[in-house]
Amino acid sequence: MWVRPRGGYPLRILLPLRGEWMGRRGLPRSLVPGSPRRRYRKEALPALETPVLPVTAAKIRQYLRVHGIPFQDGHSCLRAPSPFVGTSQLKDQTGTTTSFSLFIDKTTGHFLCMTSLAEGSWEDFQASVEERGDGAREWALLSEAPEAEDSEEIRRIWDRAIPLWELPEPEEAQVARVMFGLTKVTDDTLKCFSVRYLRPAHSLVFPWFSPGGLGLRGLKLLGAEGQGDRVHYVETTIPRPGVYHNLFGLPLISRRDVEVVLTSRELDSLALNQSTGLPTLTLPRGTTCLPPALLPYLEQFRRIVLWLGDDLRSWEAAKLFARKLNPKRCSLVRPGDQQPRPLEALNQGLNLSRILRTALPAWHKSIVSFRQLREEVLGELSNVEQAAGVRWSRFPDLNRLLKGHRKGELTVFTGPTGSGKTTFISEYALDLCTQGVNTLWGSFEISNVRLARVMLTQFAVGRLEEQLDKYDEWADRFEDLPLYFMTFHGQQSIRTVVDTMQHAVYVYDICHVVIDNLQFMMGHEQLSTDRIAAQDYIIGAFRKFATDNSCHVTLVIHPRKEDDDKELQTASIFGSAKASQEADNVMILQDRKLVTGPGKRYLQVSKNRFDGDVGVFPLEFNKSSLTFSIPPKSKARLKKIKDDNELVAKKPSSGRKGTVPPKSETSLGRVPNPYQPDPPKSSR
Repeated sequence: MWVRPRGGYPLRILLPLRGEWMGRRGLPRSLVPGSPRRRYRKEALPALETPVLPVTAAKIRQYLRVHGIPFQDGHSCLRAPSPFVGTSQLKDQTGTTTSFSLFIDKTTGHFLCMTSLAEGSWEDFQASVEERGDGAREWALLSEAPEAEDSEEIRRIWDRAIPLWELPEPEEAQVARVMFGLTKVTDDTLKCFSVRYLRPAHSLVFPWFSPGGLGLRGLKLLGAEGQGDRVHYVETTIPRPGVYHNLFGLPLISRRDVEVVLTSRELDSLALNQSTGLPTLTLPRGTTCLPPALLPYLEQFRRIVLWLGDDLRSWEAAKLFARKLNPKRCSLVRPGDQQPRPLEALNQGLNLSRILRTALPAWHKSIVSFRQLREEVLGELSNVEQAAGVRWSRFPDLNRLLKGHRKGELTVFTGPTGSGKTTFISEYALDLCTQGVNTLWGSFEISNVRLARVMLTQFAVGRLEEQLDKYDEWADRFEDLPLYFMTFHGQQSIRTVVDTMQHAVYVYDICHVVIDNLQFMMGHEQLSTDRIAAQDYIIGAFRKFATDNSCHVTLVIHPRKEDDDKELQTASIFGSAKASQEADNVMILQDRKLVTGPGKRYLQVSKNRFDGDVGVFPLEFNKSSLTFSIPPKSKARLKKIKDDNELVAKKPSSGRKGTVPPKSETSLGRVPNPYQPDPPKSSR
């Protein structure tokens, strides 16, 4: 239950259980039986003043043994008797004993009672076991019921939608089937999954029922838009994405099922279930995220096959989700020409059961042979652009150099004081976040409110102070981005920060972490009085985190003090050479200040481990939108550096003066700058 005081944020309270789930009183019967999910909010990850050691599976087991609570060790959760149910609730409708109905996540300690639908954190569970709080015997964490506005809209849309086979005009039903690729999906399959069609919106309606199938909890609308020869699907979820999590097809799962196939689209689940007869479930947010709150519903399966899509990004998401589900029970369907998405495979007449039998195990030993890697190597060679990572939409010249943003890499970013490092890196990260890259921001120098204001201005490409009537519209769109903030400010311990990052990767499937900046994390390190040694340790920790978690880390480091008339170079990064050695990419924001007017800014890529291309390109700051853009009058925008250290213009212009002589400064480890203004002539 959530209580909202006037002008405040919702407060979480504990209510005693007296034999009845109090959250059900006064609610419509059709909306009550669903699993009451705690309100999902885009809040910053908490920073504790007193460091608390993270919860581990060993500590959870020890706590249960000390308090005499029996438990069973599962794949990703521990099962134990629930303290939130009475003896009359220990059996379900079929008479099966459900005494071990409490699921405790091994990584976070979050619990969920399948019988009473109580859920909460590990601290909440400890409080209930130790009977803390106003003398109540039993405690449960209640969560807010669906908002009345969402509930009414869900029911209104569901009542207006009708099954495809009940459309009055057969031609309309045939057009809808062709539009969504359902020509080979039978009416019985659509009826089994309760799929309907909303005529005014020309959209399919997929329901999210409660685990028992007794109540409607949410809807996903799938619309189709024609784009040339291809069809683009548009998803709309009610409640909004992230507010409520469910698995499409969950009511069709029985307790005896031991194998399931996970998909990223509801249409694929329909095709798989019809063709193979296997239980299928669809993740609510596709390949973006697998919320840990759904893990208890997948605990009963001994084998899970992930068939998420037909591109490299789906394959990477499948490997990431398998780590969360326990890789030993997971198998992955590799994308390929003969292994497309399930719905496309059905329409092409392929044998889906045979494709499932070719699924590769997600777990293998620490040492592998090339035979086990050859398929992944082939996948990268045949999908060069996808292997290069997510491309920026606002910085096309950055794509030509770095080729894309890839998981598991470490990027070091530096620039002079006051050059706009934070402003640039916020737009750099926002560009990726708008393309579905789950991002975690750690701003140790400026407050999250100020950072969010800058990013919102960049997102809207204009200042909202002058158009406050549009603030809610842009804020709603900005809130839907997979963007999260750490609440750390000032000096922090590297251990605390890495623990928070680990938690974010597990809970929110974070793919990109931005740390601004490294110097603010060095005050708590008592490793040595030598700051250089402390910095090397921190950089090594971030390098290990990026590799172990397949997560890209962008690290902002201040440069050492240089003369104003000199450009920064790789050796200008504060500390030893470990930062540039460990980094996969090194970017420098150069700011050449002029006495006669505004200076020139350009971005220099001085290290690129993936492709090897290094170079520079100009930037122009737009003060009204706080964004950087390519100067429109630049004739040679991108400058690449050849192996012989000579500059080659991407678009050379005839008659351009100022070519770089062969004896440039690259021999000293410095990349020449074609955009550096001529030095002022000395007056005689």
